[in-house]
Amino acid sequence: MSAAKAARAWQRMLSGRRLDLLDPSPLDVEIGDIAHGLARVARWNGQTSGDHAFSVAQHCLIVEEIFRRCNDASPDESMAALLHDAPEYVIGDMISPFKSVVGGGYKAVEARLEAAIHLRFGLAPHPSRELKDRIKKADTVAAYFEATLLAGFTIAEAQRFFGRPRGITKEMLEIEPLPAIEAQRLFCERFDAIEAERAKAKRVSA
Repeated sequence: MSAAKAARAWQRMLSGRRLDLLDPSPLDVEIGDIAHGLARVARWNGQTSGDHAFSVAQHCLIVEEIFRRCNDASPDESMAALLHDAPEYVIGDMISPFKSVVGGGYKAVEARLEAAIHLRFGLAPHPSRELKDRIKKADTVAAYFEATLLAGFTIAEAQRFFGRPRGITKEMLEIEPLPAIEAQRLFCERFDAIEAERAKAKRVSA
């Protein structure tokens, strides 16, 4: 057997699921695994101030909060915003400069994971370009506050890279890095709340 055929391309999750990284199945995606993983992946390669790493789970919560404040969002759109970085529970958070170096292979794996995650939770495999752009705007606002409050960027640097946020202030956001277990709990709670909103919307439209 060749080395290529023998290579392991799956990861075992704490739920017991075995997720194939090259051909992920929605059936092997669990929100508990996502929340657990994202709460333990550090943003900014861990180069943030505070007693705890600033996790991707906390970042996702902030992005979804900004997204809702800036949009008349449907429950499905809010779920897409919450899950916008969900593939990172498997592949980690790679800073943008390094993503540009790695190129297409990373993006292909990320896209397959995104599709599996979205299908698992009843969303389109990928957001529309319009929705993706709106989520990206919220993500950029979050990055500005993370950069200036946690990652050591000056205001001028952050404005150059991310622009100046409008309509959102740091007082609106839970930006202080949380313990992993707390970020995990809050992520699950927000997921459950959005799922309840989605179920209610379906009953109303039925």
